[in-house]
Amino acid sequence: MSIEAIFERIPFAKELGIELETASGGHAEGRLPLREEHSSNPGHLIAHGGVTYSLADTVGGAAVVSESESVSPTIDMRMDYLAPATADLRAVADVVRIGGSVATVDIEVYDDDDHHVASARGVYKTGGQGEETPWTAGTDHTASAHASDDGEEEERPQ
Repeated sequence: MSIEAIFERIPFAKELGIELETASGGHAEGRLPLREEHSSNPGHLIAHGGVTYSLADTVGGAAVVSESESVSPTIDMRMDYLAPATADLRAVADVVRIGGSVATVDIEVYDDDDHHVASARGVYKTGGQGEETPWTAGTDHTASAHASDDGEEEERPQ
């Protein structure tokens, strides 16, 4: 099953309407069609910050999974909201660094009017493959994280 197909089955992402378009080699892109129920304003369609955050988190996680080849739950994310989103959203995520225990990802979010609406940096768990956790229940979690031959973390060009 492809990473895109796996992420399409996540109940919360499915509920929001998040569509993962691509995920490979530490890069991922996704979209979220903005709906009335996503709005933080009853009189005008403006994406609630939680909707923007959820898209960024999901696409960032997909970028990590495309490298770690295993479930990689979010540890931390910092988001700067730059402009109100008033149209469908799209996110682009790139792994900056991946190691035996964590990965760092940069995520940019835009709306379809090409406004840069948010910028985020996420940290995701990559280590501990082989152990059963609530995130790995029912998944194949036997793949190991990527590391260089000497066991050191790989650094990604920025």
